[in-house]
Amino acid sequence: MKSVSTILFLLSVLLFVGAIWNMAALKRPGFYPPKQVLKKRASALAGGGGIFLIVAIILSSF
Repeated sequence: MKSVSTILFLLSVLLFVGAIWNMAALKRPGFYPPKQVLKKRASALAGGGGIFLIVAIILSSF
């Protein structure tokens, strides 16, 4: 169970890093994907990271 929670923690960190990367891309001028696409992608990555983080915390508490 410990390895599953570790993998979920790492996956949540990767998703949060992806969300931060997409939010940073909003500040760059002339970036190809439209800002609305970047905002949707960043929110989806942050939401997924939050879900995986909550599941990992629940699994690690058992």
